[in-house]
Amino acid sequence: MDAITADTHLARLAGAIAEPARARMLCCLLDGHARTATELAAVAEVAASTASAHLARLREQRLVESVAQGKHRYFRLASPEVGAALEGLLVVAGAPRGEFKPTAPSRLRAARTCYDHMAGMAGVALHDRLHAQGWLHRKAEDGDYELTPDGAVALESLGIDVDGARGSRRRFACACLDWSERRPHLGGALGAAWLQLSLRRGWVRQELDGRALTLTPKAQREMPELFESN
Repeated sequence: MDAITADTHLARLAGAIAEPARARMLCCLLDGHARTATELAAVAEVAASTASAHLARLREQRLVESVAQGKHRYFRLASPEVGAALEGLLVVAGAPRGEFKPTAPSRLRAARTCYDHMAGMAGVALHDRLHAQGWLHRKAEDGDYELTPDGAVALESLGIDVDGARGSRRRFACACLDWSERRPHLGGALGAAWLQLSLRRGWVRQELDGRALTLTPKAQREMPELFESN
């Protein structure tokens, strides 16, 4: 990218950020939680149709991306670099930003099943810790996840049939956007295998009359690097 092209692109980015409604949307998304167009319209104090036009502009400039989850479509910042740039601008602006306030019932928000894998704060924490441990990484070509060699050895040693999960007809491992936390938890065959392992090992208990899961003291004692409380 030459200097003229860079300058032109920078001006376009600045123009996309400079509109107050779009700036409010971007600041709202800085906390890492995805939101629907309806929620962002409320944040920006604009009509739904206007919000759609603003989000299209932000997507065009690669400031946000959208992800479909069930019947909903959520928006989030397109990359950590976008977040870092916005954080720097906020430092210059000297303005605080609000916090994400989930509305899910506390029992379901803490830990629950999402189809056949773990969701809620526990599921999101597991997703993040698998990445932090260096066991899981995102494949650039399709956005799915793959285990690192260390991750495959570690999970196999715990009792997960990694080859069996890879051989299933579904996606091996992927980000599943959590509806209460608005951040990804681990989905796919690997996520399902992890939940079954956690149930077998007594790390979580599943309620008989609902989706809620309870993390046990055994989980925090045996696997603190994956289950310890934040």
